[in-house]
Formats: sequence, structure tokens, C-alpha cells
Amino acid sequence: MRFTIEIEHDEDERFCVSCPAPTGWQSQGDTREETIANIKEAITLSLEDLEERGDPFPSPVLQETVEVPYGKAG
Repeated sequence: MRFTIEIEHDEDERFCVSCPAPTGWQSQGDTREETIANIKEAITLSLEDLEERGDPFPSPVLQETVEVPYGKAG
């Protein structure tokens, strides 16, 4: 399964990561690599829990990038 994540720095210069869709998973870490590993683990554990309970997996979320013209041309 593929999920889109968002990574940013907090006020303490730690990395914070969230996977907003479909369920709002969040994690953090001291490095980008650690942060990504942590969110993958959180998602995996959550999916395993859903499977054990017999609950449905999250539906895929379609995402697109759009370009918005902004500012003065020329």
C-alpha cells in the first residue's frame, strides 16, 4: 500500500511527519530517515491491528498536484 506523508520541522528542529489520509497517522524523529522509518512502523502496526480485528483497510486516496498561477507575470 502507498500513502502520502508530509514532513516538517517543529520548533525544536525535530522532524514531524503525518499521513493525513486516510486516518491521520503521526510520528517524529531526529533525522529524516528515522522519521520516515517511524511513520512506516506506525502505519504497519495500525494496519496489522485492523487486520487482527477484521476491520476494513483504509480506501486508497487519490492525490494530484495542481499548479496555481500566482503573482505578476513578466
